[in-house]
Amino acid sequence: MLGSGSMYPEVLKEQIRKCKENTQAPFGVNIPLLYPNIEEHIQTIIEEKIPVVFSSAGNPKTYTSRLKEHGITVVHVVSSSKFAVKAQEAGCDAIVAEGFEAGGHNGREETTTMVLIPAVKKHVDIPVIAAGGIGNGTQMLAAMILGAEGVQMGSRFVASEEASSHENFKAQVLNTKEGDTQLSLKRLTPVRLIKNDFFNLVNEAENKGASIHELEQILGRGRAKKGMFEGDLIEGELEIGQVSSLFDSIMPAGDIVKQTWMEFCNEAEKIRTSNW
Repeated sequence: MLGSGSMYPEVLKEQIRKCKENTQAPFGVNIPLLYPNIEEHIQTIIEEKIPVVFSSAGNPKTYTSRLKEHGITVVHVVSSSKFAVKAQEAGCDAIVAEGFEAGGHNGREETTTMVLIPAVKKHVDIPVIAAGGIGNGTQMLAAMILGAEGVQMGSRFVASEEASSHENFKAQVLNTKEGDTQLSLKRLTPVRLIKNDFFNLVNEAENKGASIHELEQILGRGRAKKGMFEGDLIEGELEIGQVSSLFDSIMPAGDIVKQTWMEFCNEAEKIRTSNW
């Protein structure tokens, strides 16, 4: 899955073509619907015949039918059963139910993955993919026992050799402990951040009742790029999930997948052979 939110249109096109050159396996693109280059991204996805799109941070009705007209499978990210129903009604093929443990943009409801997955399963008929707080095979198995058909892992792959994030940020992710991240900017666009000087500035402003305009002024432009891709650990925006407190190494992405699958299979076998 290519995360297009941090990419300019020409960069997304370049990354899609690099993927095509290097694999015959299917891949998709995640498109945050609130980002300014969304129209160009949608057109690129259609022209490049991307088979799967994960949309997030916006109304799924806006682009789902247009994408599906071109044979594209659409999956939408939600943070509540209410929005899961809306995604199903919009024609989405599946949903990602993301608990507020997750990094990046998040839901205001602060519903945990443990509660969200069974709640969403009660209200929709389409497949449910669990996200938020999942970074290993044990957590993957737990999510599927709750009713998910699969899982989405984001934070774990930030701590991978192939991730384009700055080495300073990767090192900071490994140093993150329980309680070192917090949901922020809930009046603007909720996002989970590592606590640093920028986070403290936002937190202080929010506690004083800052307006949306004032928060936008503090956020400015390129704050996430400054933190995660340029390595400014003081003034940058550092997005990562709570599960980062469990990471202790930077690994190749392929090894992360293998390890996760091995853990999943081992834990599933323990349950199968137990006397519970």
